[in-house]
Parts: sequence; structure tokens; C-alpha cells
Amino acid sequence: MSILRSTLRTTEPAYLANAGAYGRLLEQLTAARTGATAGGGAQASQAHLRRNKLLPRHRINALLDPGTCFQEIGQLAAHGLYDGTVPSAGIVTGIGIVEGRPCMVMANDATVKGGTYYPLTIKKQIRAQAIARENGLPCIYLVDSGGAFLPLQEDIFPDENHFGRIFRNIAEMSSLGIKQIAAVMGSCTAGGAYIPAMCDETVIVKGNGTIYLGGPQLVQAATGEIVDHQTLGGADVHTRMSGVADHLAHDELHALSIVREIVARPGPGRMAKPPLTPLAPLYDLAELPGLIPENPKHPIPAREILARMLDGSELNEYRERYGNTLICGTGAIGGFPVGVLINNGVLFSESAQKAANFIELCSQSDIPLVFLHNISGFMVGISYEQGGIAKDGAKMVNAVSTSRVPKFSVILGGSYGAGAYAMCGRAFGPRLMAMWPNARTSVMGGDQAATVLALVREEQLARKGQSSTPEEVEAFKRPIRDRYYADSTALNAASKLWVDAVIEPASTRAWLAMGLSLAAGSPRQGTRFGVFRM
Repeated sequence: MSILRSTLRTTEPAYLANAGAYGRLLEQLTAARTGATAGGGAQASQAHLRRNKLLPRHRINALLDPGTCFQEIGQLAAHGLYDGTVPSAGIVTGIGIVEGRPCMVMANDATVKGGTYYPLTIKKQIRAQAIARENGLPCIYLVDSGGAFLPLQEDIFPDENHFGRIFRNIAEMSSLGIKQIAAVMGSCTAGGAYIPAMCDETVIVKGNGTIYLGGPQLVQAATGEIVDHQTLGGADVHTRMSGVADHLAHDELHALSIVREIVARPGPGRMAKPPLTPLAPLYDLAELPGLIPENPKHPIPAREILARMLDGSELNEYRERYGNTLICGTGAIGGFPVGVLINNGVLFSESAQKAANFIELCSQSDIPLVFLHNISGFMVGISYEQGGIAKDGAKMVNAVSTSRVPKFSVILGGSYGAGAYAMCGRAFGPRLMAMWPNARTSVMGGDQAATVLALVREEQLARKGQSSTPEEVEAFKRPIRDRYYADSTALNAASKLWVDAVIEPASTRAWLAMGLSLAAGSPRQGTRFGVFRM
């Protein structure tokens, strides 16, 4: 192991300018988080409380072990979408500790449109289930939902990853021995009724909890019967007569205590202890914002980042002198061994080959991989194409795709084009993926996209014997740049669930250590690589 040495001077003007620019970004993130946790607003929250119901995050706090943290997943989902009326996509999901066991908690927020499911609500819950499945986490569903948001039924009901996938996931995880537990705190209507009905065990709260495939209005319309909510599907009906629920709770705190008792039963799934002694980095994590250039076109100093990320600032670098636009090496985070890949420039053939070999070695030794993105893409040009950069890039993408060790991705700066794929982007199965507030991701940068499209337009005009003035070219390019700029932000990516969270640089080590701990206790699959084009 070699020690990474920092040359940073925190009094330099560039450091201070970088830290100031990051502070302004953090203000935007803080405002977005505040909106996400506000639920449906004060009036809806008060109406909820008057029914003797806890707010969703209060339910989660009461469920978790005292003094433990809740790692929220998809907090910023639907930010700025649906006219801003569905904060956090109407459901709170995340990983918390219950009776010493990490669990995936999914709590509907009935203050937001009655807890109904929008397209992003479904996407968010399916993502939470995927994390639970991969890490073997028991699932706890705190149900309080009016079912599907009917005006958007076409985007909710019929497709492979729509509402039905939630129920299929419950059944499949149960078959794998991953506990599925529901606590019905309020309404549980229509298709949503299958969540508690399909769970291993279900608790229902007296007076507020209801489960039915068709509510009183639908029953009256279909059969002419007039019935109230509790008589149709209340706690007494389902614990005494139907058997749909297993446990009757007198109130929500009682229901949560029953859930805790179920989770506490003997079984697998405890947090794994690190195999190595955790060591703090030699340099202060709080200095990371000052390392992020105010100008996103300037490089992020990769070794300075690693010096503040790795235990003891120690890195055993792989092929240090070869393909050095990508740094690869082994180290540890929070006492867990990791293989790290961090961009230090554009990807060339050499750096892609080096990455593929490094991923092979880590897979052979069962070492988790951490990808730290700051990549504009692969190098382009005549000599590089003739040299086979597409073939070499494909080796890296193949290795990332087929390696079965746990993988984690954090976008530190930019993540563009095929470079984003090669660095284990969302489509390549990272167990957790996050962005820093300054980070951006898109198929290419806004300037490049505007220039490419302008050149295509000029070629089309030339075939007609026409051309544009410089002013007309700029007028054509400006809205493209603006659109790419808006679409590539971390907030936009989080709102559409392209990443699981936007995290602050100083919390990155803790966020990764939590993921590594979960992965360490989960079942492993052997890696079998495909054909590498040589």
C-alpha cells in the first residue's frame, strides 16, 4: 500500500472560490430536501393527525432502533414534476435498523394525494424492492394508500415494471426467504390491497386500517350494496373473519411494536462487521467541496479525492504508469476492502483495457467495486477509431456488466455518454448510486450536443443550397444548450430516479460504508465473463 499525499492549500483563491460555488449548490439541494419532506403541506398533515394517524416519517422514526439513522432512497423523486404536487413521489423509502437488523422500509404518504401511486411512486418502490432483494433485506410496508392514481392509469397499470411488479417482487422475495411484513395504517384499496395480502405477515390498525379490492363506492355501483369502510374491510373483519390480516393493533405505535417483534425473530440479515480495522483518512473530508472546480470543465483532482475517501489514505494502485487517465487500485472504506476506479481524464484504449483487467482481478478475489465518475467519455478521432477504441471500450463495458461482485457508483463531476456506461451507470446494476450536488449526467455535454446538431442542420441546409448566419446558428444552439444544462443536473437525475440519492461529498465515505456493510452480509454469485473482443 502507498500513502496518498495531499498538496491542497485551503487558503488558495481557487479553493475558496470552489467552496463558495459548492455552498450555493448546497442551498438549492437543502431547499429541495425541505420540499421533499414536507409531504402534502400543513393542511393535509393536520387532517391526517386529526384521524389519530402518525405522519410517514414519524412512523419510520418510531419503528427504527433508537439512535440509528435512516438512509433514505429516492428522497428527491418527482422533484419539480407533476406540477410540484407529489413531493418525494408520495412514498418514503429507505434502509433503517430494526431490532439490530437492516430493513428496507416503504411508507406511503397519505398526505400526498391520499397516498395514491403515480408512475414515479411505482418506480421508486420497485427500486427499493430491488435493493432489498440484492442485499437480502427484510421489507416493511407501512401501508396508507388509495391505490393507483387513476388519471395516469396507462402509465401505471399494464406494463412490465408497473404496479403489478410490486406484487410479483413480494412473492419472489418471500420465496427466497426475505421477510415481507405489512402494517396497514390507513386505506389499502384495489390493487394495493395485494401488498398486505401477499406479505408473510400483516398487521392492521383498529379504526383506521382498511383492506378491500373495491371500496364502498365501487361496491354500491357494482352490486347495489351500501356499506361503510370498516364493515367492508376493517381490522375486525380481516383479523376475525377473512384472515387477510394476522395481527390486530389498537393504534399505530402498537402496530409498529408488533412489526418489531416479527423482525426480531431469529434469522439471517444482521449488519456485517468490517473485516479490517476502520481507519480515518489522513485528510479532512470537509475539504472535499473546495476540490470541486467552480468551472465544471476543469478536472477534479482524483488523487486528492481518494486521499480523503480511503481508509488511512492508502491505495495499492494497479498499473500506475499505464492508462493513467483512469486510476485503479485497492484500498478500504470503513474497514471494507474495495477496488476503486476513478476517472483522471478521458478514457483511452489503454485505460479501458486496464479497467477490464482490474475488474477481472477484483472479481476473482471477491472484492467490491467502487466507481467514482468524472468522465466526458471515450476519446474520439480518426486514429483512435482505427486503433479500435470501440473494441477496447467494449471490453470494459463487458467486464462491468458481467462482474458479480457488489458495485457502487458515485458521480463526482460529469458522467457523459458511453463513459457513463463503462463506469457502471444505472443500467449496469450498481447496488447503490448517488451524485454530488455539482454533478451532471447526459448523453453528451450541452455545448457538444448543440454543436453536433447545428452541424447536422447546416449539412441539411447545404443540400438545399442554403446556409445560416453566425447569429442564426447561435440562436439555434442556445435552447439546446439550455435544455441540456437543465436536464443534466443532479436534482433532475434524482427527481427521475436515475440515481438513489444526492449526497454531500463529506458523507460519501459513510454512505459507501453502509452499502458495503449490507453487501458483505448478502449472498454472492460467481462471476462468469462473456466473450471479450480482442
